Amino acid sequence: MRDMVHTNPPASPPPARRPRLVRLRPWVQTAFLAVWLGPLGLRMLWLPSCVFHCYGCPLASFACPVGVVAGMTALHVLPLLAIGVVAAVAAMVGSLVCGWACPFGFLQDLLARVPIPRLRIPSWLGHGRYLVLAGMVVLVPYFYGESHLLYICRLCPAGTLEAALPSVAGQAVRGQAIQWMSGWRLAVLGVVLGAALLTHRPWCTVLCPLGGFLSLFNRVSVLHLRFDAGRCIRCNTCRSRCSVGVKVDQAVNTSRCIRCLECTTCGALAPSVGSRGR
Repeated sequence: MRDMVHTNPPASPPPARRPRLVRLRPWVQTAFLAVWLGPLGLRMLWLPSCVFHCYGCPLASFACPVGVVAGMTALHVLPLLAIGVVAAVAAMVGSLVCGWACPFGFLQDLLARVPIPRLRIPSWLGHGRYLVLAGMVVLVPYFYGESHLLYICRLCPAGTLEAALPSVAGQAVRGQAIQWMSGWRLAVLGVVLGAALLTHRPWCTVLCPLGGFLSLFNRVSVLHLRFDAGRCIRCNTCRSRCSVGVKVDQAVNTSRCIRCLECTTCGALAPSVGSRGR
């Protein structure tokens, strides 16, 4: 059933203090950073993770599910393990992974702290994630293999930042001949990071194929957001706190939501497990 109570609530200043759970989010993201790309000494690259990162990074603990799916598809092999891991996590928590555990999302959150005016991305641009998923992760690898320019790993900004740049730096330090990366890779990374200074999480909301897949489960995942119409005082806090522009009081658990849980500041919205009410 659709989560709806009203259409145009009047604006008012949000409460000064966020719930403790939301205030802990940067620390949780930092902890997960140590799991995915940290000094834990794990090199379990045979096991796909559920976040967007590059397993070519010298510190990578697990494999990137996007890279695994694309690579296996190029070999015309169904990547059951990667799909199974991501689908299982998505069924449990949906896009909570994006808001709380993804290292590339965390980087964009840090860039969002730069105090400059920001633009709001139109919601329809979010469909770009599914074009990238279908085209660059599945169709291009299947029909053209890994050598095609539009193969996801050849343009991936996370791969450029976490693997290609460290590789070039390592070659320079060791005095080896530098194997320069494609200018397209640097251009994509520069555009994504530059856009992250101007709008909130541009990669996540417009292009990330993994985030697009995870968000498809938002309406059915075990953990979800629950809106209590009886506690809503029409303060507009939930909307003002949402960095991706979701009208949370009208449509909870949409595919645009990254589940940062900032909207729970108002008290009418809260994480929930079990049945879904209005």
